[in-house]
Amino acid sequence: MKPDFLAQVNATCAGIPAAIATGHITSLSGLAVTVAGLGSLASVGDRVSLMRRNGASIPAEIIGFSASHAHAMAFGSLDGLASGNEVRFPVFLGSRTPKPGGSLSVSDGWIGRIIDPLGRPLDGKGPLPPGSVTRPVRTSPPDATLRARLGPRLDLGVRAMNLFTTCREGQRLGLFAGSGVGKSTLMSMLARNTACDVAVISLVGERGREVREFVEDDLGPEGLARSVVIVATSDSPPLMRREAAYAALAVAEYFRDEGKSALLLMDSVTRFCQALREIGLSVGEPPATRGYPPSVFAELPRLLERAGPGIVRPDGSAGQISALFSVLVEGDDQNEPVADAVRGILDGHLVLDRRIAETGRYPAIDILRSLSRTVPGCNSEDENALTRRARAILATYAEMADMIRLGAYRPGADAKVDEAIKLRPAIESVLSQGRHERCTLDESFAALRDALAEIPVQENSVAAARAVS
Repeated sequence: MKPDFLAQVNATCAGIPAAIATGHITSLSGLAVTVAGLGSLASVGDRVSLMRRNGASIPAEIIGFSASHAHAMAFGSLDGLASGNEVRFPVFLGSRTPKPGGSLSVSDGWIGRIIDPLGRPLDGKGPLPPGSVTRPVRTSPPDATLRARLGPRLDLGVRAMNLFTTCREGQRLGLFAGSGVGKSTLMSMLARNTACDVAVISLVGERGREVREFVEDDLGPEGLARSVVIVATSDSPPLMRREAAYAALAVAEYFRDEGKSALLLMDSVTRFCQALREIGLSVGEPPATRGYPPSVFAELPRLLERAGPGIVRPDGSAGQISALFSVLVEGDDQNEPVADAVRGILDGHLVLDRRIAETGRYPAIDILRSLSRTVPGCNSEDENALTRRARAILATYAEMADMIRLGAYRPGADAKVDEAIKLRPAIESVLSQGRHERCTLDESFAALRDALAEIPVQENSVAAARAVS
């Protein structure tokens, strides 16, 4: 027999359980189902099937224990479940036992597809082609001492980000904004324009009405052709919304381990945390900060640290996951618990400001409150001097904005304020960008250089300092 045929047979046999253990439902409270009869066979993260009265099954996951009883949460509706209904748990032997948390058989054929967190197609294009390797959905980040360093400078295709939050391959950024400020549009621009091999987009708790609008209008055929989109809408059970984040990381890790540069876009981490809160409270975990149980803030770094550079290969190469995690800040409070925790884990942050959006400038990035921790090392000295001067001009104008609007400032009183008044419109024009417009790194810095060329400021010019020396 051919080796490939034997490998297929072994893989098929490995997926067949040796036996089916059965238990029964004893109670159902809120979102949690209490199961008796599984004894010590099941562990946290194992998948079981809850049987309805009509014989249909609901996939569920063990999320906790109380004495000899297991607590499960379903991936679907609990309608039709009753006390005494059967619970089925597949039992595997030895190394065939699947890792807790489920798995996905990812392949390159998933590119261009829309799927749910369990790896089922949602786009009506037929079944997904299976991969040769099954990947666990939940896994640990790569060993910190074996990971590659960040890669070269990454062209994001968005002028404001290329200039003021310049990134490297493998970097992780947070996108902090309230609702309706343009997060989805900015993420679609990144999915289309970023210089990467594949984009993995996770829509966690997205409005069902907006999924098609995002895919067809914002992402478009060009963006979808190089993307894998994972969707769990807002009406999905909390387990599905949580799983959308884990599944996206598993898919991105597959492409990273293939040596590719993957872009991960997740909208949003806040809804992931809200799903974790619902799960934790359902099993009796005590609420802490703003109702979030402690397990939420323990799980966040485990998720976010999975993005980034991969393990260095023998030839010195490594795949990368460059990631942008959006955070839906409640009440536009940039210091709410989830935002504060995410900001401390990632390598930089973007802040979208509602007041800027109201002026009609998109993307509505607040340059003065956004930063990338890799900027000093990935831009040239001249480029850093250029962005520092632009920041200083915007900061000067922001400080004097009220006096300028009220007419209390007299032109000529301060040379720096006069410069800020003259150059700010040109800088704002550079920061403004249409959603279907793409701008490379070189074009971005050229545009800013032209905007600042109207009034040369000798003391801040690196070129002038070199000429004097």
